[in-house]
Amino acid sequence: MHNKTIIGVDEVGRGCLAGPVFAAAVVLPREYASQQLFKDSKLLTAKAREELATLIIEVARVGVAFATVKEIFDLNILQASLLAMKRAVEKIDIKEATVLVDGKFTIPYLPSQFVQKAVIKGDSKHQEIAAASIVAKVTRDKLLVKMARQYPQYFFEKHKGYGTKLHKEAIQKWGPCQEHRSSFKGVKEFLQ
Repeated sequence: MHNKTIIGVDEVGRGCLAGPVFAAAVVLPREYASQQLFKDSKLLTAKAREELATLIIEVARVGVAFATVKEIFDLNILQASLLAMKRAVEKIDIKEATVLVDGKFTIPYLPSQFVQKAVIKGDSKHQEIAAASIVAKVTRDKLLVKMARQYPQYFFEKHKGYGTKLHKEAIQKWGPCQEHRSSFKGVKEFLQ
């Protein structure tokens, strides 16, 4: 890797039926990057994720961003995810770094001084990506809890927008709301 500064980037919410897709970009201090403190957010309890997210935000440089439900519809979920990642990296305000991106794709339109590497299962290989996955998940989950107050009939606080039985039953009963992804299977069938 060419640059000493490493930015880990991950997204959360790609497979959801509702809500934006979130991304986080994290630069860890060296002493944290060399430890094995963080793992993929999906392997942690909600309480552990929240505690670690608080720690990460205190000690690291963090950028969090999202792509809206409309952007997901207009662009497609992959392009919207990459857009959220680009926005997250830009929020860190670093001019040059090695960017480790979880998954198969690098981020389009990042300036060339960002050397990018796509890392499949990166959240289990790089602490920076694992930290980004934790921050993105906690941030998105908090938004879905707020959405649940506006749309209590969908129980967003329980499933966070994923296509659970409870969520699908609510969509079937009430129809989709404006926070549902109208181009997704499981939602579009119920549009009028």
